Amino acid sequence: MTNPTARPPAAEASLVRRLGLLGLAATGICSMMGGAINILPIALQRNVPGIGPHVLAAYALGAVPAVLAALAYAILGSAMPRAGGSYIYASRSLSPYLGFVASFSHWFGLSIGIGVVSYIAVPFLRDVAKPLGLTGLAAWLDAGPVRVGVALGFLWLFTGVNVLGVKAYERTLVPLMFLMFALGSVVIFAGFGHDPADFAAAVAAREGVEIVLPAAAPPLDLWKLLAASAILFSSFIGFDSIAQAGGEARDPGRNLPLAVGIAVVTVGTFYLLFTGAVYHTVPWTFMAERSANADLTAPGLLGYVLSPGWTVAIVGGAAIALVNDLPAMLLSVSRLMFAWAEDGIFPPVVARIHRRFHTPHVAIVLSALVATGGILGSHLAGDFFLGVDVLVTSMLVNFLLMCVSVLALPRRNPALAREIRFGRGRTLQRVVGAGGALVLAGYLGIHVVKDLSADVPAWYLHSTWIWIGVLSAASVVFAVEWRRLKRRGVDVDARFSVLPPQ
Repeated sequence: MTNPTARPPAAEASLVRRLGLLGLAATGICSMMGGAINILPIALQRNVPGIGPHVLAAYALGAVPAVLAALAYAILGSAMPRAGGSYIYASRSLSPYLGFVASFSHWFGLSIGIGVVSYIAVPFLRDVAKPLGLTGLAAWLDAGPVRVGVALGFLWLFTGVNVLGVKAYERTLVPLMFLMFALGSVVIFAGFGHDPADFAAAVAAREGVEIVLPAAAPPLDLWKLLAASAILFSSFIGFDSIAQAGGEARDPGRNLPLAVGIAVVTVGTFYLLFTGAVYHTVPWTFMAERSANADLTAPGLLGYVLSPGWTVAIVGGAAIALVNDLPAMLLSVSRLMFAWAEDGIFPPVVARIHRRFHTPHVAIVLSALVATGGILGSHLAGDFFLGVDVLVTSMLVNFLLMCVSVLALPRRNPALAREIRFGRGRTLQRVVGAGGALVLAGYLGIHVVKDLSADVPAWYLHSTWIWIGVLSAASVVFAVEWRRLKRRGVDVDARFSVLPPQ
């Protein structure tokens, strides 16, 4: 007779709890840093024309929903420390369907984001070549097929690092994280050590072009500020990678929420200093004009006022920040797929664990294949912001459901609610849940309106329609797998009311 609560047969190998607090914090920090800090604050001048010098204000505003979402993750993670964090949280607090759809959107958005990061890493190599006098190499890296090929090389290199196990992953990530901060600090000192007049003189000397410094800041446009902050909100996502590693964290009830807090505070502070330093030296008018026709980077701009040696150092730091994104984000998306398969709502082959390395190698490779599509899509679209917009939509929906989960968990699953170790007070939970849901819903509406009103050559270049297509595909997958579960006689209410095995 079939056991109605039985899960698929256990694998011969399993995930192991080897990630400590430092590795968890590095996972969040490295997922958040990278292209976001070195490119988004500048490319925003093209994506939100007229934002002008108000980027720092947009960053600060974008941090509000990120902090509320981080608190929601910390609360839920302390009670449900399992691989595939956001999926587990929503499926046990709201419903299996909402858990799967939200996390499928999350998985797709981050997988595309991995491809975007791989693609935008190549201009940093170009910016290393230029100050070294390697103009031929720089031009070669700008060629379309070369850029795609190098991006694919980055992606699959770090796919291999993930397959090798969390110890190899941690030993790679943590040293590179400290090096990234050290080299990134050079940007902060250089930016605050120069001013727009220095920059104008450097441009005139190098290019023979006189740039006019802005006389006064344009008035603050509230709609543009909100639209910009909705995009810059994506700079703060990444702490969710910590939650996805819940099945491999040591002392997860303590370390998961603590790592989330460390990552958000550290990266948020660094973002503001870094962006403030760049805008202190480089006139926003110059960024707005040049970004319309080229992909600009913060190190590339500060290279005008620095010696070639220092320019190479800060571009190298930016390149490290980008490649650090890849292993952390791959860990996140692969654990989501693993959790779906472990619960029986995705093909069981995806839950296979490598016997030697104790990693979900099938899920890692499948996620890398989707990220490959992100690289190709960014190249064909001619603008990586399409991938960023898909990621922002996905994460806004996911974070919104996390905040709702905080409100719903005590009522729908009181047994798991009693396991909460961080944020036990119901008043704090209501503030985080209701406040976060309200703010995130507002940002989601702003982002969708901005996307659908954008003037693009084809309907499929609107990220909203892409996301709706992904949502529809997720719903079909869920319906098929859900029927299979019921046909096998599984008591779905019982299965989805408790956590998966350790």
